[in-house]
Amino acid sequence: MRKASLILLLSLVAIRSWSQNKQILYNFTAVPQSMMTNPGADYDYKFYFGIPFLSGISANVGSSGFSAYDLFADNAVDFNTKLRNVVFSTTNNDKLVVNEQLEIFNGGFRVGDWDNRAYVSFGMYQEFDMLTYVPKDPLILALDGNQNYLGKSFNLGDISAKAEAVSVLHLGFHKKVKENLILGARGKIYTSGFNATSTRNSGYIYTIPSTVNNIYEQVIYSDLQLQTSGIASYIDDNNQNNDAKSAVKKAFLGSDLGLGFDLGLTYYPQKHIQLTASMLDVGFITHSKDVKTYNFKGYYNYQGINPDFTTINTSGSSFSDFQESIPLDTTFAKYRTWRPVKLNASYQYSFNDARGSADCNCFNSGDEAYQNAIGAQLFLMSTPKTPMTALTAYYRRSMFQNHLNFKATYTIDSFSYTNLGFGLAANIGAFNIYLMADNLLEYRDVSKANSLSFQLGLNFVFHDKDE
Repeated sequence: MRKASLILLLSLVAIRSWSQNKQILYNFTAVPQSMMTNPGADYDYKFYFGIPFLSGISANVGSSGFSAYDLFADNAVDFNTKLRNVVFSTTNNDKLVVNEQLEIFNGGFRVGDWDNRAYVSFGMYQEFDMLTYVPKDPLILALDGNQNYLGKSFNLGDISAKAEAVSVLHLGFHKKVKENLILGARGKIYTSGFNATSTRNSGYIYTIPSTVNNIYEQVIYSDLQLQTSGIASYIDDNNQNNDAKSAVKKAFLGSDLGLGFDLGLTYYPQKHIQLTASMLDVGFITHSKDVKTYNFKGYYNYQGINPDFTTINTSGSSFSDFQESIPLDTTFAKYRTWRPVKLNASYQYSFNDARGSADCNCFNSGDEAYQNAIGAQLFLMSTPKTPMTALTAYYRRSMFQNHLNFKATYTIDSFSYTNLGFGLAANIGAFNIYLMADNLLEYRDVSKANSLSFQLGLNFVFHDKDE
């Protein structure tokens, strides 16, 4: 059991990672990809297209419970001690998460005249998401056993995790419906290559002294479920098609389909004040190919000194009794998962600096007419437990008639209270390049970081000739 718990914890550290919050990219309209965070963003492009596989590359990693340094620091502290400290310092609400996204292609173009303009956008991206909560009670039981916890009920519902690789084909439309209001929507088709979901778990394990000396009553109630699609054939010993090439192909174009949509808006109550909001990934995926669901459901009651699980092949042993009481039941029915819904909202105040009209962007309107902006953004995302939240304050600056733009952010979320980020976007003719990084203070020692993220990409952006 100790070995199993160690392997579990090490695997969690290896994947510790996520928020899908892209606070630097959000409303940073110098970058075309910011339209993916708000389909109703305010743009002045004539048309744009990204360089395939290079236009949008991003990764987000974070842990609200511990860092790699807590386990592997070279500080003369015994590893077992550090392992126990990590387990007992976390809660079952601490998250370990990862998100990766690769844009395959992306583009957009304006339709209509300048006063009644609209945009059509399109593209495809590949994404991997994973979220797991720290299973604190099962880890404590695995590390210490039950000798010192008589009467304590260990909660098996602490086990909650999900992971998925999807590709998303999308088509968006947004329109300036009034002089001060832009509305946008985007439809999505999801294809899932791999999915593993185990979020609807419950059960308990407890041990209490019996009325007979040195005899204990041990009770296990289990209602655990792991739903998988696109995975079973790769772990089946009889499968001959589980090569790496096949796995990569499924990661980019899976066989399970789903539908979703995004909504967004930009509103100017005054010319220099901007309000935005977006709702992303409202959708589902139906898993029906290569589906396998594992269920451990049942009730086991043992009375004795210590259950003997070593003689597993002996009829009537504790292990065979356990297997009969809580059997592994495998089913092959299709199931449905919902995408994590993300909500964004922002307030922005724009202004020019003391140099007056010298830097005026005379051909732009709305938000792009100002060189400076300060604002705040709120982010919410649905999870199997409480929503993930983040609050960001930012300063944005455009220079050289929008050929150089940068955005600085400070974010408070469940991973860090010292998250400083910076984004830079440069236009060299029609060529657009951007680079963004988060949690810059943590780069002094990334092993101590609770979250890190980066985004980069290359595009071609075309404006009207008079711009």
